Amino acid sequence: KLGLYLKADLEAVTNVKPMDGFEWYFKDSVDMSGSRGTANLVMRCKFCKRESSAQFDPATPIAAYSAEKGGEFQKIAAFDCRGLELVDFAPREPWSAEGTETGTKFEDIDLTEGEWADYDEKAGEPVGINEIQVQFKKEK
Repeated sequence: KLGLYLKADLEAVTNVKPMDGFEWYFKDSVDMSGSRGTANLVMRCKFCKRESSAQFDPATPIAAYSAEKGGEFQKIAAFDCRGLELVDFAPREPWSAEGTETGTKFEDIDLTEGEWADYDEKAGEPVGINEIQVQFKKEK
């Protein structure tokens, strides 16, 4: 099992998380066959015909990145990987966030460029997400 951890500098926003319908973009290294069941990702090596898969861990819901623990890696998802290891994640879009002071909802945030900026009208201040880092940790 692998946990996906995110770290970012947040400016006046919190609860950053992927929106419904979010497409996950990963880099992987492959090492599965004869398995039953379903997976969110199944790959077959064209040379050796070995299957590899990854699926979301149903016991771990997708979590939001919180400003309260800003500057620290926080787990946002977990995956059961068989025959492959996820090694990188590209956040892309769409994400959502909330203004820390006002609760203003920001949706369809595009993190493809690794940063996002907007303005919270209620608070009268700029908001943003930048310095995004990701890491995977093996979990039990």
